[in-house]
Amino acid sequence: MTLKKIQSKQIFKQASRVMVGGVNSPVRAFNAVGGNPLIISHGKGSKFVDVDGNSYTDYCLSWGSLILGHAHPDVTKAVHNSIKQGTSFGATTKPEVEIAQFITKHIPSIDLIRFVNSGTEATMSAIRVARGFTKREKIIKFDGCYHGHCDDLLATAGSGVAFLSASSSQGVPVAHIQDTLSLPFNDTATLVNTIERHHQHIACVILEPVVGNMGVILPKPEFLKTLRTITKKYGIVLIFDEVMTGFRSNLGGAQADLGIVPDLTCLGKIIGAGFPIGAYGGRRDIMQSLSPLGGVYQAGTFSGNPIVMRAGLAVLKNLTPMTYQSLNHLAENFAVSMNKFFKEHQINAHIAHYKGMLSIRFRREPVDNYMDAKAASSDKIYGKLFHYLLNNGIYWPPADLEAFFISTKHTAKDLNYLANHLKEFFTKNS
Repeated sequence: MTLKKIQSKQIFKQASRVMVGGVNSPVRAFNAVGGNPLIISHGKGSKFVDVDGNSYTDYCLSWGSLILGHAHPDVTKAVHNSIKQGTSFGATTKPEVEIAQFITKHIPSIDLIRFVNSGTEATMSAIRVARGFTKREKIIKFDGCYHGHCDDLLATAGSGVAFLSASSSQGVPVAHIQDTLSLPFNDTATLVNTIERHHQHIACVILEPVVGNMGVILPKPEFLKTLRTITKKYGIVLIFDEVMTGFRSNLGGAQADLGIVPDLTCLGKIIGAGFPIGAYGGRRDIMQSLSPLGGVYQAGTFSGNPIVMRAGLAVLKNLTPMTYQSLNHLAENFAVSMNKFFKEHQINAHIAHYKGMLSIRFRREPVDNYMDAKAASSDKIYGKLFHYLLNNGIYWPPADLEAFFISTKHTAKDLNYLANHLKEFFTKNS
């Protein structure tokens, strides 16, 4: 089909005069895929519509935030009711307590929680708490895992900064990353060797338990088990960044799936229903290091905003075991079917997946780490695929090395339509 793009082009030109690159987050500029960015008007369920009236089935879902799809009636009702009572108070409200009770009940690692306004703020604050609790300075992260744009974590990050240098951003002083050790994901031997050598200086290890920011990568069981054992041995705080995976596949997060309980957990995306949100929480003794109980300071005017809290709680109350069973089954069937097609037709591609979180790889071999992920990526092929899907009313994330998502509003018909166009694209381009 031929897309109308007149309004999107005009508005993006206007945006480029007043906003850096015309966007407020880099990947939205379409630099990785080429072409003109869409300007979105509105959305409902699994679809959104741009300002030119083109409709798309959305598999980006505000980068994984909208597990119930766009404009879910329970969420919009909660927001409307909350706005009538005021937008912000800078003081504690009942909805904060209610969503905190829900999260601490379901996430195994969280005894106490603190809400913030972004995933970046959550990971940054969790690391500060870990350093304050342990009185140590070094941190370990993993190559390709992106934990937001905090200075200390912009070392060998993935996703939207994958094309930058090892420091991942200009403007980050060497002093900010000299205490950051970035290791290969799923490499148990390197992990053990590094911790054994530096354990007396290591405050924490932070990772995505199931990686999403270099495409979907599952952890090897031995790797996670060893990580949990050795961090406990040396009193190192283990932080799971579940901003993407939290409440994605079940009410307990990836940690419940994997059977590994970290010391601290960072959350975001789904718990905010599409509003700015972040949270970090964990073991009571560690979280009590945080002000006003302890000496680690962190504050925020808009943290725990009542509108966001009510919207997030409306989402969480819709996520039942039956909801997850249906969502995960739909995603699993799609991935298995596509991978069967790729194998039968000897196409160098496969769908990596963790329940309703998926990504495409341009090779058949498994991907275990950042080097594998980069070897299995291709801006040229992905850009061509992205625009092919876009022209057929399908919206994927506008960058390779990103995950795409399925919501509760996507149907088997939606997934069949996507599968048919993927098969058509690869048949023509293999």
